[in-house]
Amino acid sequence: MRSRLRRLYAHDRQFTWTARIDHVRTGQGLRRCIRVRVWGAGKNSRALQVDLLSTAPRSTWGDPAVTDGAYPEPKHVRAVIEHALRHGWQPDETGGTFVLTGAGHAEALPLPGFVVTDLLLLAERPAPGGSE
Repeated sequence: MRSRLRRLYAHDRQFTWTARIDHVRTGQGLRRCIRVRVWGAGKNSRALQVDLLSTAPRSTWGDPAVTDGAYPEPKHVRAVIEHALRHGWQPDETGGTFVLTGAGHAEALPLPGFVVTDLLLLAERPAPGGSE
């Protein structure tokens, strides 16, 4: 499935962002997790990446991963951009990815309906002793 690029204007510039819906297993079952990537100076600029775990409660209709319709709004992305800029993201630099982790930013970046998480990053890592 192709991601849709969206535009957002903040700090007198245009940012391009995309969000990919995924799921991660937590102690409360399978949860919706959305990877947000932002570029501030074109496709070769340093990307900003953050994984947002939906905080939607479990419903009577089933697993939150199935019934959860959470998706970041521009106000969420703007808050992520502002936080990243305050913490050293240089969008004009070429290459690489500036990652906001749950361990380093979850408490300092409150987003209604979401929490910054490392669960998706951890799920992508190969298991210790496993082959790559």
